[in-house]
Amino acid sequence: MKVVILAGGLGTRIAEESHLRPKPMIEIGGRPILWHIMKYYSGFGLNDFIICLGYKGYIVKEFFANYVLHSSDLSVDLANNSLTYHNQRSEDWKVTLVDTGESTLTGGRVKRIAKYLDDEPFCLTYGDGLSNVDISAQIEAHKASGLLATMTIVRPPARYGSSRVENGRVIEFVEKPQASEGLINGGFFVMNPAALQYIEGDDTPLEADPLEKLAANEQLGAWEHRGFWQAMDTLREKNLLEDMWAKGEAPWKNW
Repeated sequence: MKVVILAGGLGTRIAEESHLRPKPMIEIGGRPILWHIMKYYSGFGLNDFIICLGYKGYIVKEFFANYVLHSSDLSVDLANNSLTYHNQRSEDWKVTLVDTGESTLTGGRVKRIAKYLDDEPFCLTYGDGLSNVDISAQIEAHKASGLLATMTIVRPPARYGSSRVENGRVIEFVEKPQASEGLINGGFFVMNPAALQYIEGDDTPLEADPLEKLAANEQLGAWEHRGFWQAMDTLREKNLLEDMWAKGEAPWKNW
């Protein structure tokens, strides 16, 4: 089963980092968040990836082109211009990197990689969010539903932190608890290739007409996830994920 990852946006809300590299290449614990997402899917046995590139896509290409080089010890024979790898460490991944245009919107990016799909359902996600959603269970639910697409829905973290008060005293602070109501698109999808017929072209955002029409035609399933979910839209959220990783408390680490 293939996993499609949208990795071509500008990431303007985290410009402190994204002016140098694509947002999915911003690092958490010394590795791009894109790598963390791929490792998470790989934990469910999904190792065939299609990455939709756009803004500074060459940086993503260079990362994977040199992946074995950066992950292994090596000897360099300058006289023979040869490399010998030692203790080679690499993932069992197949990665297809596709330039989907710098200004193409999310739906258009998915439409452009249609030729790399087969007739089976595929997973789809954004390259800037982490979760511990049960991918295997979602896939099974999607197949059982017979629908064209299944979307993970989540309760987002509240905008502000909260305080717990007892007897007129502040007992503790809670950093951005889950919202008490309202469900949003969590960004983890399972789709049949036939769902791409709802995407017109490059200027189509996936989150607008395609999903709305799928819903109107009763072809969009909802997979509710009540566990960890965090987008990385701002530097503050990047630092939050970095802190979780540093403390060994990363809920998405399933490897």
